Amino acid sequence: MTETAPAAQSANIRKGPILTVILLGAFVSLLNQTLMNVALPSIMTDLNIGESTAQWITTGFMLVNGVLIPITAFLMEKFSTRQLFITAITLFTIGTLICGIAPDFLTLMTGRVIQAIGAGIIMPLLTTVVLALFPVEKRGGAMGLIGIAMIFAPAVGPTLSGFIVENYTWRVLFYTILPIAIIDIIIAVIFLRNVTERKSPKIDVLAVILSTVGFGGILYGSSTAGSHGWTSAKVLVTIIIGFISLALFVIRELRSERPMLDFRVFKSGIFSLTTVINVALTVAMFAPMLLIPLYLQNVLGISPLHSGLMLMPGAVVMGIMSPITGKAFDKIGARPLAILGLAITTVTTYMLTQLTDHTSYGYLIGVYTVRMFGMSMIMMPIMTAGLNQLPPRLHPHGTAMVNTVRSVAGAIGTAVLVTLMTNKAKDSIKDIIISHKFNPQDKADMLHAQNLAMVNGINHAFMVSAVFAVIALVLSFFIKRGRTHQDENTEFNSNKPATNE
Repeated sequence: MTETAPAAQSANIRKGPILTVILLGAFVSLLNQTLMNVALPSIMTDLNIGESTAQWITTGFMLVNGVLIPITAFLMEKFSTRQLFITAITLFTIGTLICGIAPDFLTLMTGRVIQAIGAGIIMPLLTTVVLALFPVEKRGGAMGLIGIAMIFAPAVGPTLSGFIVENYTWRVLFYTILPIAIIDIIIAVIFLRNVTERKSPKIDVLAVILSTVGFGGILYGSSTAGSHGWTSAKVLVTIIIGFISLALFVIRELRSERPMLDFRVFKSGIFSLTTVINVALTVAMFAPMLLIPLYLQNVLGISPLHSGLMLMPGAVVMGIMSPITGKAFDKIGARPLAILGLAITTVTTYMLTQLTDHTSYGYLIGVYTVRMFGMSMIMMPIMTAGLNQLPPRLHPHGTAMVNTVRSVAGAIGTAVLVTLMTNKAKDSIKDIIISHKFNPQDKADMLHAQNLAMVNGINHAFMVSAVFAVIALVLSFFIKRGRTHQDENTEFNSNKPATNE
């Protein structure tokens, strides 16, 4: 059966308003995720909770978000674009309001869970809408706009959060997001139209349970491994149960005629390759977002606000470059961009393995900004190159798969980097005390020793991150151009080799 191209179906639809509505929703949901880390100490004091409890404000959000993403393929087939997005952004808005007025931790967590349900739907929906609205040869430019939301929001978040927390109450973080979300609901009601193909899939309850336990177990186990250790019984049991459930979920989906999340997307060699590159890239990308704030605040003693400001030039570069990169992708494909971008990323990541306890603020800004320049050539082109190879019927499944894999890679990668940093710091502190002839009874000496040990740990974590960047760089040489124009009659199972870049 020949499929009709969604882009052809939606030729008469005004693309700009639709893209703006969903892009704004994606931006505000991603911004929301990055505001919390800086604000946690203030929330702990205000609500009188400990660190282990406060961690759930971010961990719980990530869990719900990650568990929901695999189900979005089913939701995008069951409901229209308009129904799904308005429901998602409304849930996100309600959750944001609850968080802002929350009198206690339980109410705050309730709001965060409701937020996460809405946010988990928005990003996969945005990617699927772009695939439906634009033909293959024009998707790069459109996906470049998504890149702005994906990178610019996380980069702006720490700066905005640092400023608000230093000058106002943490509740202002949610009150800042709330009006943007409300405006998005209004313009969604006015402008949003359905652009995806609706079907009548039946909910597979067992598949939902297996997916939830599988991805939830892996995400929870990985996110708590940084604090409890990978050998903790709690962590090991949770991850093992997660992987067993995930294996059963995959088997069930492969045997199903109408799977909730179709793993047959991996029949495409280019999609499979770009997904593996995305995993390595996600680990490499998370390193500076996690490690640099720790280094700036704990070692150099720089305020949260100035820590966030250090990320701003890189965010600006990313914001400028993402649309440019998207247009370049449409003309030359992913491989040249990926090779150049990953080469820059690898070199700058290695430069971040040379930190000391007196590395200059300017050096960090320069290296990080150049690194973001390299990143701007990679993220969206890699993802778009893979998704372009899928037929329209698999677009919801492809976008859900990419976002799910990225969530799991981010959680595991972050936990691994934290563990490596912590263990290296613990292992090196004795040698540091001996080599620098520090007095263990002197508080100033011991503080200096702890800072040097943390620097060693951070450098070690960055070195591992650089290895992942190298892996992604090597794999990028194998990316092939694949389809460069709208050709929906191409059989997905075709054995015809793709043309080299």
